[in-house]
Amino acid sequence: MTGTVLRAADGAVATITLNRPHRKNALDEETWAALHEAIRAVGGDPEVRVVVVTGAGGDFCAGADLSGDREGRHPLARMRWINEIALSLHELDKPTIAKVDGVAVGAGWNLALGCDLVVATPRARFSQIFAQRGLSLDFGGSWLLPKLVGMQQAKRLALLAEFIDAEEAARLGLVTWVRPESELDTFVADLAVRLAALPPVALAQSKSLLHQGADSTLREALENEARAQAVNFATEDAPAAFRAFLTKSDAVYTGRWAVK
Repeated sequence: MTGTVLRAADGAVATITLNRPHRKNALDEETWAALHEAIRAVGGDPEVRVVVVTGAGGDFCAGADLSGDREGRHPLARMRWINEIALSLHELDKPTIAKVDGVAVGAGWNLALGCDLVVATPRARFSQIFAQRGLSLDFGGSWLLPKLVGMQQAKRLALLAEFIDAEEAARLGLVTWVRPESELDTFVADLAVRLAALPPVALAQSKSLLHQGADSTLREALENEARAQAVNFATEDAPAAFRAFLTKSDAVYTGRWAVK
């Protein structure tokens, strides 16, 4: 397959692969656009329940390709265009998994952090490299980092622009699991299958509630939870889960609305 971004589906699991290994999958204009299209495509596909984001050739993503053509756009207009890509990932109503090997730096690391779960190999290396390029955080890093690691560690990562390894990233809460290279594909595939077997509407609601809850009062969060549960009870999945519990069987979740 050719193209700077590849999209493949295996049952309910879609995989988006950055495919510029000769540039450590750095994102040029073409790749940004293709990534945006891939995210929108999997988001609009009712058959897809889980999305995996990864990179080809032993690296995840070296961030933005600063050597590429900017197409004459004003920097602010270009960054607002890139911001829409970050939002499209964040707003996906399906679980997302970043599968990280090799480097994940700058916008590439924030692409991984924008996913719901991050699985990395011991050889993965991470950096908020922006300061070393005369730049400040982008692709959501200023919002993601403080929420994930607290303000002091976020400032350390942003201001010093150091590289950290996968074990330290895991200790900080920036990597969910560390697995050997030989186990990475199998682990992520199994994880994706487990997520795909769960009730899709309920997972989408929980993901949204967590995002909203980070900036809500307790009263607001409780009200959002009440509305979400009302939605869940209007699907076939909540009754299916109750029946499975009572009969000690496995439920099959469809995500369909219950017909009265």
